[in-house]
Amino acid sequence: MPLHLSEIHPRLTLPNLLTGSRFLFAPCLLWLAWFGHGQAFLILLALTFFTDALDGLAARLTNQVTQFGAQLDSWADLITYLTVGFGTWWLWRDIVHREDIYVYVIIACFLIPLAYSYLKFGKSTSYHTWLAKLSAVSVAIAIYPLFLADISWPFRLTVFIYVITAIEQIAITTILSKPYSNVRSIFQLIQNHGKP
Repeated sequence: MPLHLSEIHPRLTLPNLLTGSRFLFAPCLLWLAWFGHGQAFLILLALTFFTDALDGLAARLTNQVTQFGAQLDSWADLITYLTVGFGTWWLWRDIVHREDIYVYVIIACFLIPLAYSYLKFGKSTSYHTWLAKLSAVSVAIAIYPLFLADISWPFRLTVFIYVITAIEQIAITTILSKPYSNVRSIFQLIQNHGKP
């Protein structure tokens, strides 16, 4: 009978390995960006986004949804966002500078709910709401027309999704009395009387 990685260590699951791959991709992406390999950067970035989409699906399909996996995914998201920020600045500085107000709003929408959760709970939350997933998908798609064809409207549109997502995450943190992972939406939370 074949030995599964999770038998070696319970956290070595397929979902966690997919999430963990983003920590390995980050320095590779930074290296590609630093040395001006824009196309290779975008290809590896697409693979990074793909593993981000797959890890949650794999966790649900294999019944391996865990608090550790949710936290790991949140940290991998943060590393990915930082990597994209630095990498695109090095590769396409003029475009990033032109879009800087939108970039700052997206960063604020990521950091303000995070800071609020630290103030209330003393730790980060890993809600992974449907809106957060939509935000991630929309920015992942919008990056390609922006940097390949200098088409900015899809990227600018994602800002509105990020603002709504941030408002929802702040509202969820306000309602909850203790931190939970994988809260699908504010509506689900309200229907369940404040419990996910």
